[in-house]
Amino acid sequence: MSLRISRHVVALLLLSAPNLGAQSRPATSPKKSARPAPATTVPAAGIEQKIEAYLRNIYAWGPSFQVKVGPLKDASVAGFYEVPVQVTMGGQSDSTVVLVSKDGRYLFRGDMQDMTTDPLAANRAQIRLANNPSKGPADARVVVVEYADFQCPSCRQLYQTLRAIEPNYPQVRVVFKDFPLTQVHPWAMTAAIACRCAFMEKPDAFWKLHDLIFDNQEFISPENVWQKMLDLAGRAGLNSEILRTCLASQQATQAVLANLKEGQALKLTNTPTVFVNGRRLAGGDRTFLEQFIQYELTTQPLPDHIPR
Repeated sequence: MSLRISRHVVALLLLSAPNLGAQSRPATSPKKSARPAPATTVPAAGIEQKIEAYLRNIYAWGPSFQVKVGPLKDASVAGFYEVPVQVTMGGQSDSTVVLVSKDGRYLFRGDMQDMTTDPLAANRAQIRLANNPSKGPADARVVVVEYADFQCPSCRQLYQTLRAIEPNYPQVRVVFKDFPLTQVHPWAMTAAIACRCAFMEKPDAFWKLHDLIFDNQEFISPENVWQKMLDLAGRAGLNSEILRTCLASQQATQAVLANLKEGQALKLTNTPTVFVNGRRLAGGDRTFLEQFIQYELTTQPLPDHIPR
């Protein structure tokens, strides 16, 4: 599920934005002898204020919207800053990153790619697979890493998709990583901790509890989540008393938080988000997911940087 506040509000951040400056080009061509003024660097605070004012004006973000801009940092492209922008309204938030010229004139929304490097290597390097639930060959040529939230309806759809296609790809390894969106899903964290406890007690039972939670998603609520986890864990063959003790401990919680932190470093804003050998897919659409898997199986050698 997306953290976007609404399709017409924060979702606009995903579109390319126009020039940050309001100046227009002259109607006639400049004289041949004229030279462009040298670019000057504007203080960071001034650029942050200008970005906020500009975006508020373009997208009609009034006082009910909290907009956080910055901090600025040098982008990989000379002459530009990389600037995070976060917008919050009604307890929900969304974020993006923009590029802004150091003279404060131009704003660019989009991915700047360095074609001299492997575009997927950075993703693969950040994804830690050890000590996380997985199924499939340990030396698989294709590794599908899923960041998901147990309360997310779209994650349930991906679960159903994976269940349908996994028999067709026995050579693929699937890894599950927690990314509970606690701002919008109040029982997702408890479910994530319960599944981590299951993995710690009996790794094979993780997937049984994982499936039971998604299959019973509509019957779980913030009020009954603890009891539901205990009941479903019993159906998965787990010891309910061990699970109860684990739920109250910090070990499982810290493991979930580590995955959450990793997802934030990867700039995830949606669940589910899937990485196929480092190639990002937000939403887990079956057509694209199978396209990515088949591409890796048929045309690519095993990447050197896939973490094990």
